[in-house]
Amino acid sequence: MKTEKLVVYGAPWCGDCVRAKHILNKNSVPHTWIDISEDEEAVAKVKDINEGRQIIPTLIFPDGSVLVEPSNSELLKKLDALSMI
Repeated sequence: MKTEKLVVYGAPWCGDCVRAKHILNKNSVPHTWIDISEDEEAVAKVKDINEGRQIIPTLIFPDGSVLVEPSNSELLKKLDALSMI
């Protein structure tokens, strides 16, 4: 499932989502933010990716890889590996 840019499924009430979004913004990483609290299709997508569980943040990278609830270091390592920072 390749995308043109990083897609982040999250919600404003989710602390891990806010943290991940802050890292992306701080490092000027282009991304699309999809608020699952306002989009039923996004909820279904997250559940599909996570074997029926609604776990956020769920990040889909341009190469099709996925990170779910990454730590700061995991996210930064992935961004660096994909030359996104």
